[in-house]
Amino acid sequence: LREPSLGPCFGIKGGAAGGGNAQVVPMEDLNLHFTGDFHAITSANNLLAAMLDNHIKQGNALQIDTNQIVWKRCMDMNDRVLRNIVVGLGRPVDGVVREDHFIISVASEIMAILCLADNMKDLKERLSRIIVAYNYAGEPVTAGQLNAVGAMAALLKDAIKPNMVQTLENTPALVHGGPFANIAHGCNSVRATKTGLKLADYVITEAGFGADLGA
Repeated sequence: LREPSLGPCFGIKGGAAGGGNAQVVPMEDLNLHFTGDFHAITSANNLLAAMLDNHIKQGNALQIDTNQIVWKRCMDMNDRVLRNIVVGLGRPVDGVVREDHFIISVASEIMAILCLADNMKDLKERLSRIIVAYNYAGEPVTAGQLNAVGAMAALLKDAIKPNMVQTLENTPALVHGGPFANIAHGCNSVRATKTGLKLADYVITEAGFGADLGA
């Protein structure tokens, strides 16, 4: 299963712990902070955003065009007033003034990457290829070029591990990751699925709401 997001949990959709005897418990822990995976993803996402802005402030050696920054900050909450903002206001020491944006944490590319990575080495390689912006020549600038990968991976070292809980009828359940299905692949992590296949004769896995996933 995918982990619930705080945004929909406190919105009209509500929690995502299932129902009947198939309900995953403890429901309140699962629906709220659970094991902190989403917080780790949020931290890694915003670390990359901070390093990007700091690089621009400290001389912009990569010649990043501030009008072509595609990496957005995130938080695990529905907060529409943060979708489009202006950052860097104040003194020159406070950074470069530019438009910025917030997305919900489960829409972060890091969430999709975490759920597709087989191991830490694979995770780092995928993180390094994240395109954060384009330079004045129109060439992509990546997280690897900002030297952000090691720190991001350190924040994700525990989040990459699948979480095991159980249902009310004591069926084991691996709950890990939660990429949205409208902008990503909408499935739990590859590691969780592979772990389940090693532990059981058959595994039922959740797919998101894309027709291409059979939902």
